[in-house]
Amino acid sequence: MGFLNALMGNASEVDLTELTAELSPIMGDNEALQLAYKIVRDLFVFTNKRLILIDKQGMTGKKVSYHSIPYKAIIHFEVETAGTFDMDAELKLWISGQHEPLVKELKRGTDVVGIQKTIARYVLG
Repeated sequence: MGFLNALMGNASEVDLTELTAELSPIMGDNEALQLAYKIVRDLFVFTNKRLILIDKQGMTGKKVSYHSIPYKAIIHFEVETAGTFDMDAELKLWISGQHEPLVKELKRGTDVVGIQKTIARYVLG
């Protein structure tokens, strides 16, 4: 079922030991991985200091965008769950200094409650 969930875009929790080698070059001093969710090839990575949105692009996925958001920069956030006719959920993050929110689409079946709870834990303290 894991492969089917990946094809459908459902987020699944990632084993942090798999990410340690990949992300160690971009981790700061005293920064530790806490939790990560994978949606197809993209990742939501929660450290003890920031949220890292990783977008693997292109056919091979060799081009990668790392969007780092310190928790203190998140002014507020919204998670909109999927409805009966709307198949996707959305995560919206309002970041200090930006007028428009950062919007990430989450496919039906994604653990939106888990993502929201994790953001709340780090943003709200």
